[in-house]
Amino acid sequence: MAASYRWRCWRIYNFSESVNHYNTYLLKCTSTNLKCVKRFSDINVNRIPEVVVPFSNGRNLTLSTGKYARFADGCAVAELGDTSVMVTTVSKTKPSLSSFIPLVVDFRQKAAAAGRIPTNFLRRELGPTEKEILTSRLIDRSLRPLFPDGYYYETQVMCNLLAVDGVNDPDILSINAASAALSLSDIPWNGPIGAVRVGFCNNDVVINPTRKELSQSTLNLVVSATRHNLIVMLEAAAENILQQDFLKAIKSGVKECQNIVQSIQQLQKHYGKAKREFEPPVVPSEDIMEAVRSFSEMRLREIFRDHTHDKLSRDMAVSAVRTDVVDKLKHAFGEGVDVSTVTECFNRICKETFRSLVFEDNVRCDGRGMDELRNISCQVDLYRPLHGSSLFQRGQTQVFCTVALDSPESALKMDPVTMLTSGLKEKNFFIHYEFPPYATKETGRIGPIGRRELGHGALAEKGLHHVVPHDFPFTIRLTSEVLESNGSSSMATVCGGSLALMDAGVPISTPAAGVAIGLISRYTGNDTKHMDDYKLLTDILGIEDYMGDMDFKLAGTKKGITALQADIKIPGLPLKVVMEAVQQATDAKSRIIDIMNETINKTRKQRKENWPVSEKLDVPAHKRAKFLGHGGRNLKRLLVETGVQVTQLDDTVFSVFAPNQAAMDEAKELIEEFLAAEKEPELEFGGIYTAKIVEVRDIGVMVTLYASMAPALLHNSQLDQRKVNHPSALGLEVGDELQVKYFGRDPVSGLMRLSRKVLQGPASAVLRNLGDKGSSV
Repeated sequence: MAASYRWRCWRIYNFSESVNHYNTYLLKCTSTNLKCVKRFSDINVNRIPEVVVPFSNGRNLTLSTGKYARFADGCAVAELGDTSVMVTTVSKTKPSLSSFIPLVVDFRQKAAAAGRIPTNFLRRELGPTEKEILTSRLIDRSLRPLFPDGYYYETQVMCNLLAVDGVNDPDILSINAASAALSLSDIPWNGPIGAVRVGFCNNDVVINPTRKELSQSTLNLVVSATRHNLIVMLEAAAENILQQDFLKAIKSGVKECQNIVQSIQQLQKHYGKAKREFEPPVVPSEDIMEAVRSFSEMRLREIFRDHTHDKLSRDMAVSAVRTDVVDKLKHAFGEGVDVSTVTECFNRICKETFRSLVFEDNVRCDGRGMDELRNISCQVDLYRPLHGSSLFQRGQTQVFCTVALDSPESALKMDPVTMLTSGLKEKNFFIHYEFPPYATKETGRIGPIGRRELGHGALAEKGLHHVVPHDFPFTIRLTSEVLESNGSSSMATVCGGSLALMDAGVPISTPAAGVAIGLISRYTGNDTKHMDDYKLLTDILGIEDYMGDMDFKLAGTKKGITALQADIKIPGLPLKVVMEAVQQATDAKSRIIDIMNETINKTRKQRKENWPVSEKLDVPAHKRAKFLGHGGRNLKRLLVETGVQVTQLDDTVFSVFAPNQAAMDEAKELIEEFLAAEKEPELEFGGIYTAKIVEVRDIGVMVTLYASMAPALLHNSQLDQRKVNHPSALGLEVGDELQVKYFGRDPVSGLMRLSRKVLQGPASAVLRNLGDKGSSV
């Protein structure tokens, strides 16, 4: 009895369910067994439950709970190095009206965690940045597959950066802390999961590499996995890594994830809350289910076996069957029948029928085999004013890509916290992806870019980033507008973007392409550990993505892999299936590249008239003032009159960017005008010249050797053999002439080096300002 009270007291103490409850249980425990009082008196109030997860490279991940945010349903803190992330999770107790899991993940970068102040006008965190949105999506895709079916309760996961050391990225810590928080909470969730980042340096796998190691790595892979080596989420960017190295990295990452999963299970066993009971959606009666099946199954089979259907006609046919079934059930069961329940039954039967036909016929709904591609067509150089353009059509997915080349000043600047965590200050290559509502024959409001568009654009950018040269003299903006969508528009962006880059004359190392692989799986009952049968589908349609279990997007060249994103809808995918999906996607992208090469197979060499031009200009140090003009007036004039931008690269080297060759020619004429002047006489090194004083200063006199010359300083130290504190000590005034010797120009500043004292004999006295007391000669 005392032991159970002690456990209850300890648990309440750690989770602070209620101070009054704690005191009540402590009194009961005291009256039952006095030894319990001594045990509580020995408790260190600063002690918190934690586990330490060792990795193969000697680094440790620490997971703790019970110290912060005790009102939340679950809270955990993850630490790696000096980077710490706190994640809280809260779920409502009443279900929402949505028909999907209403999970919201918010990852926010805190400038205070990095010891910085935001640089915006208000000096505080404003809307989410691109990095924050992409990290939130990464966490969401790792957690969502493990929520139970029918759990339609609003759930929020918030990631709060406590400290950032600039060495360890907080995104992996956030996934693990979120997994621990959900496992410790009473929220129904079939976790835990573990997540690691995998790098590949010098042909060796590196687990959770530091920022410096990651900059030298050819792979940036994030693996999320649960028990029994089941993969939940994959995301990668790579420098054309070989397939065998990529698979090796996935295996190593899954193995390391198991240590995290086991550690969270131990923490959950001792400190976790009992999972709450929840009411699943109302299950329709067997009579209604059988009635819907009898009215719809055969008709749905006919629709899905009719290979002449396209996206729109198939959707319209299915919608017509749904409407007819609802009308018939209203007539059969009366007006009391729930339309939403009938619709839910119809959707279930539709999904079951679609999936079962794949196994029965071994043919997909559009008549293709499992590994067959849709028809592909490509076009480039569509409009003359564009630097580069392409139209990529794959089945009913159509993407229009354009490339704009601009000056280095147009590079995309990163925010301070992203610079600290990623080490990236700016990007000279980036992709903007657009998905307008007409692409799926819908209407909608056009506003700020959504999370989905941002995520698809980031994936396509990863797929092309490592084939674009890093030393390219221009900033590259690739835009992708989806004109028609029937599956895998992000991978179509990779294909169309590669074509547009070659059309724009960007010397990419090799063409790249992308493809999406789908999955239809079968399990025995509710056992999700053992997959009975499965079918991998190459180049999936939109309906195959919606009805299937996986959206496995892979991009790369013929040689290797450049990007991967796997969204898995079942509670874990075996390693065997992942390996087969990688192989099937690799074969498919090679066939796509062959088709693309028929249109354009290498970078365009012949220049277009509207291509921008960049040249380097070497301006001597003594001419920089003339070139720049007072307050940069000449550079502003160049920009306004010709559109040419000038950027200083070095003390004497400038980069000149022109939107076209005609503008460059016009700018060169203006630059020659800026630098032009009366012909300067050639001064001989060591020559003696007559200098005229034009200004007297405290440090010396300003002199000119000829009429058009810019005044040069003759320093006090070079005026006389004696030490001179002020030119007035020698009686020098404006207009006086004196003999000086010329010693060339200073190699750094470009200023003349002149001396008068070398023309005089030695002397030992000191000359002071006439106003000084005790002046002597």
